[in-house]
Amino acid sequence: MTRRRVVPEGIRMTRVGMWYVLLTVVVAIAATNTGNNTLYMVLALMLGSLVVSGVASRHNVRGLELEVEPPREVFANRPFGLSFRLRNRGRLLPRWYLLAALERRGRPVLVPFLPRRATSRGDLELIVPRRGLHRYQHAHVWSLFPFGFFRKGMRHRLDLEVLVYPEIYAAAPRGDEAGGEVGDGSPRRSWWGHELHSLRAFRPGDDPRGIHWKQTARTGDLVFIERQDERGNRLSILLDNGVGRLLAPGAAERFEGLVSEAATAAVHHLARGFEVELVTRAGRLPFAGGPRQRRLVLDALARIEPSPSTREPLAPGDLRAAQLRLGLEGEAAA
Repeated sequence: MTRRRVVPEGIRMTRVGMWYVLLTVVVAIAATNTGNNTLYMVLALMLGSLVVSGVASRHNVRGLELEVEPPREVFANRPFGLSFRLRNRGRLLPRWYLLAALERRGRPVLVPFLPRRATSRGDLELIVPRRGLHRYQHAHVWSLFPFGFFRKGMRHRLDLEVLVYPEIYAAAPRGDEAGGEVGDGSPRRSWWGHELHSLRAFRPGDDPRGIHWKQTARTGDLVFIERQDERGNRLSILLDNGVGRLLAPGAAERFEGLVSEAATAAVHHLARGFEVELVTRAGRLPFAGGPRQRRLVLDALARIEPSPSTREPLAPGDLRAAQLRLGLEGEAAA
């Protein structure tokens, strides 16, 4: 959660205010040409309304405190909401007709009434087209009170960082084809009643019922019993990001598509109980399952960048696991 200092942004005239000013000029010209006292009184009232509107709107955005909390997961090209809390620290007067937005051109959220010493909650809806780390320096709060002639703004410092995960497709783009490209699709069975394949170190996401307690007591470390049928519930995603500089037309978009395919496959298979491994030129995330592995894979794919070109193939951690190989061929220049 973030909370920072507030900087005034000045007063901007709205479309309604512009028409009102033009009407005021027309009345002023008519009063000057005719010398009609009634028109002079109307002109004075209209000018007074402009002054009151400017002063009231300036006061309406003072004494506000804005807090923004990012969501736990954000995906590219998918709407998400940033939860915000707008608090009126004023002791005497409430606030009316406030607009809150994260970006100046973003869609604002209207807060019609905010009592004194009260807090209003809502969500700032956004869509981010690209994965990666996005920084938001400020949030904006404007006032349309009392007549909507002017929009007085305050800029609230945030320094907010949001890690955007790759776009997730509606279904795995390279589904369960023949030949075991992305797994055999069989459901995970209970850990007991199958032939022993091997003993290995316990990893996050493993079923605690599969711990070999005698071997654990001997070694002092958790030892996991791996069954033969569990080898078919593994997916190794090999994303070759060693593509150098993407100079070919559309190569960058195709690379982003491969990253999204990898993310889609990982999310899809982890939800089905698979253990998933991610292998890139930057390193390897070993086989694991569960929410923690999901977060680690998505974090790695959100930050992945093209690396220097190399012809050395990526090797899976388990040759018997299903493999999904993703890479660009003939589209990179070192």
